[in-house]
Formats: sequence, C-alpha cells, structure tokens
Amino acid sequence: MKKAILLILLAAAMGFAQQSGTAPDSKAKKLTRSELDKLLAAPDRVLLIDVRRPDEIASNGGFPVYLSIQAGDLEKHLSEIPKDRLIVLVSNHAGRAGRAADLLERKGFRVAGAVGAQTYESEGGTLTKIEPPKPAAK
Repeated sequence: MKKAILLILLAAAMGFAQQSGTAPDSKAKKLTRSELDKLLAAPDRVLLIDVRRPDEIASNGGFPVYLSIQAGDLEKHLSEIPKDRLIVLVSNHAGRAGRAADLLERKGFRVAGAVGAQTYESEGGTLTKIEPPKPAAK
C-alpha cells in the first residue's frame, strides 16, 4: 500500500513538472559583467540586441547603444542584423537572451553570449535609464 501511494505521488509530481512549462536551458554562454565590459571596449566589433519589451528597458534600464528587437519578433528581423559583428543578447536575467542567442547561432550569426541587464547591474555595472518617447500630441 505504501508503495502504491509513493508511486501515485511520484507520478503526480512528474505530471506537475511537465505542465509547468519551463523552457529548457539555453546553450548560450551567460556573460558576466567583466566579460561584457571587455567586449564593449571594442564597440565597432560587437552588437547588443535587447530582446526585452520597451517598458522593461524603461523601468529596469539598459545599455546606451543597442538594437531593440523583442524576443518573439527576432526571427522576422534576421535580415536587419549584421553578420559582421559579434552579437550579445540582452534580457533581464539572460533567460530570453539565451534562447534568442541559440536561435541566432542556428541561423549562422556569431554570438558571444547572453547577459542579464539586472544581473549586470547587481555585479556593479551601470545601466542607462531610458525614458520612452511621449505620445505625439493630437
């Protein structure tokens, strides 16, 4: 009887884990603050692509120069991404950035890795707070 209950509980736990919808880990390297700072020291060779929503960039901060393409739209904009630069993908904690990095690598882009903007800041890096543009007056 105890074995049956244990098996039922184990099966329930496995079913719950499968329904949680957690995405698999990315294969992309998660860059530290010092690794990113070294890459940014050669700005003509690196491109930051921020895959967050504009409101996330505005509220959490970002980097002074980047290309903004939300994660869900990345595949539609591949032709706009230069292939002659090393690419770093940015999200809040590098989860979405890692998945975006995996996509770009599969498509033939040179990817250095993924970085979390909030992680970068927690490691002592400075983010730029960017005010979203005001809606045009009618």
